[in-house]
Amino acid sequence: MKKRKIFIDGIFANNAAFMLFLGICPALATTSSFMSALGMGIAVLATLILTNVVISAIRRWVPNEIRIPVLIVIIATTVTIIEMLMQAYMFDLSQTLGVYLSLIVVNCIILGRAEAFAMKNNVLDSLIDAVGTGIGFMLGLLALAFAREFLGTGGIAFTSLLTGQPIWGFQIIPDNYTIGLFQESSGAFIMFGLIVALINFVVAKISENKKKKEAAAKAAAKLAAEGGK
Repeated sequence: MKKRKIFIDGIFANNAAFMLFLGICPALATTSSFMSALGMGIAVLATLILTNVVISAIRRWVPNEIRIPVLIVIIATTVTIIEMLMQAYMFDLSQTLGVYLSLIVVNCIILGRAEAFAMKNNVLDSLIDAVGTGIGFMLGLLALAFAREFLGTGGIAFTSLLTGQPIWGFQIIPDNYTIGLFQESSGAFIMFGLIVALINFVVAKISENKKKKEAAAKAAAKLAAEGGK
């Protein structure tokens, strides 16, 4: 049950982008298209998994005084390897992500999970935390990218992550009715704010309904107790 909660919390309750507001810079910069967001999501997920597992495995041998430099070296090494692999096998995508691929090294999500979780928990729990957090961040990127690309271009274009060649796409909104603003940086901020507002509204409604059910259950239990007397 604990492991399931770790995984689910990473996706929903502790969603890095929309609940904790971590990694906002790449979230806004790489979500002009669905496929670039998917590529960044995969890179962050892979980095989280590798760094969490390695750091958790060696945490007992890392002196507290030098833990931050050790974490940064592990993260930087992992990101460098992933960046080199993407440049070798996903060159077009690596060019699209540009400097934001290298900046995963200083992404608050990676260092935050390493410091707050991997340094304090076993390898399996750290792996589950990394997968949950990574998937949650990826889903956040994809939701933001889908909304921006769909409203900005009228549809979604799917390309191969390996070759960059078009695979399939669709366009529903005619060009004359698209909102080009959402393809710009300012549009990214606006869409991010709208999604956060929607999530907060849904969370508030769920919390309100939960309180109403609890109140109704207490009232029913009180009536039953009084009836028994």
